[in-house]
Amino acid sequence: MALTKAEKTAQLQELKEKMQKSSSVMFAHYIGLSVLDVSDLRRQLKDNDAEMKVAKKTLMRLAVQELALPDLGEDLLEGPVACIFSYADPMAGAQTTFTYAKTHKQVELIGGMFDGKLLTKSQAVSFASMPNRTQLLGIFATMVRSPLRSFASMCNGPLAGFARGLSELAKQKAAA
Repeated sequence: MALTKAEKTAQLQELKEKMQKSSSVMFAHYIGLSVLDVSDLRRQLKDNDAEMKVAKKTLMRLAVQELALPDLGEDLLEGPVACIFSYADPMAGAQTTFTYAKTHKQVELIGGMFDGKLLTKSQAVSFASMPNRTQLLGIFATMVRSPLRSFASMCNGPLAGFARGLSELAKQKAAA
């Protein structure tokens, strides 16, 4: 069903607002999912402060162009494509979609935008595979308070190197 000019203008404005508000935008294929599966993915994204929006590719390209973001090119947006907008945590949408794709082969990350740069398919998958801020803080906290470490292993571990580096910075500032 063809959209009217007013509907296209409204969708374009909505896409631009979502792109400006989001900390990252991922692009994914989703064809072959049932309505129930699409609803489930949308719910999981919403739970992680992200959102999925399907729009015409010409409107996506126009929104990117009007916002002076990197050109999406013809090859990135092949076939039906959904935009995954992440609002608070830039990795939330990518990670949720990547995890969902493990059990639903129809879903596939095909690229994205982060920090004003275009991401290829492999970069988007790598981005989605990285631990987020909360996970990294958990890893750091585990390193700090691990009761199973002996004193000798703590003196040679990465945390000891971090502490020595901070100590050297403090000495340099005190000398200056």
